[in-house]
Amino acid sequence: MATISDVAARAGVSTATVSRTLNGKSTVDPELAARVVAAAEELGYHPNGLARNLRRQETAVLALIISDVENPFFTSLARGVEDLAQVSGYSVVLCNSDENADKERRYLDVALQERVAGVVLSPTGPATNVALLRRLGTPVVAVDRPLTGTDGDQVLVDTRRAARDATRHLMTGGYRRVGCLSGPAGVRTADDRLTGYLDAVGEENALCRRARYRAEGARLAAGELLDLPVPPDALLIANSTMAIGVLEALAARGLRPGRDVGLVSFDDAPWAPLIDPPLTVVAQPAYEIGRVAAQLLLARIADSTRTAVTETLDARLIERQSSRR
Repeated sequence: MATISDVAARAGVSTATVSRTLNGKSTVDPELAARVVAAAEELGYHPNGLARNLRRQETAVLALIISDVENPFFTSLARGVEDLAQVSGYSVVLCNSDENADKERRYLDVALQERVAGVVLSPTGPATNVALLRRLGTPVVAVDRPLTGTDGDQVLVDTRRAARDATRHLMTGGYRRVGCLSGPAGVRTADDRLTGYLDAVGEENALCRRARYRAEGARLAAGELLDLPVPPDALLIANSTMAIGVLEALAARGLRPGRDVGLVSFDDAPWAPLIDPPLTVVAQPAYEIGRVAAQLLLARIADSTRTAVTETLDARLIERQSSRR
């Protein structure tokens, strides 16, 4: 079996640097950390998590509680968490809350009962409560959406600014009545994306509907907008699952993306560049969100006295034909 010394030799660093990297210490230079992770993967090195966690009376398991396992954004985020956790000697248990607060609460209870080492959580809404976990010493890192009323580690994306820029992209392209389909009220990402849209068009020009982050709800909501006496000629869509419903609504009315109705959707799903015309998207760094979240969680496990950290990452617009007339 490979040892920490083997990893250090392969990466050309000290054993202390290997230890700090695999325990999620943010003080390690990113280039060195990447070399350590690559060396650990090549050698199949896994820290002795069992001995370490027996001393702490916890399991070498992290719980990842996400909102929708079918959404490619969360699939990529989960991969980011798992990749870093694995080379650091931790396994990851995936839990799907389905945007359901009761289901989320049950998973949080299970995390507590099973004494997981830590939790990465995408909160369902402002009612999410992790106070008991933290009081009993189980660290939590929020991803995608912040935890309301708590001062803890979190990894977010500035989606308000991204939504504003995406809306302005449509307006610059010649679309004059830009509408918005956002997620449920009270869900931070949905609220931020709607606010960013309003920043661009102004309250007096708003054409918006809310629905669950699901295709069927988006299909019905898009239909309401498209059937208005003066319908929108472009739509900003809050995620890729909703975009499927919008495409269905357009097809049912004989409308073509881009030519008839401009489209920009959040999240670069694998199918987005493959449809005709390809879909313009706001790409969020989902894998990086997961990786950074795992790094913060392992650092918190190693040192519970650390100052809370909020990492805000940027999204980027990928322009394709669906936002061109």
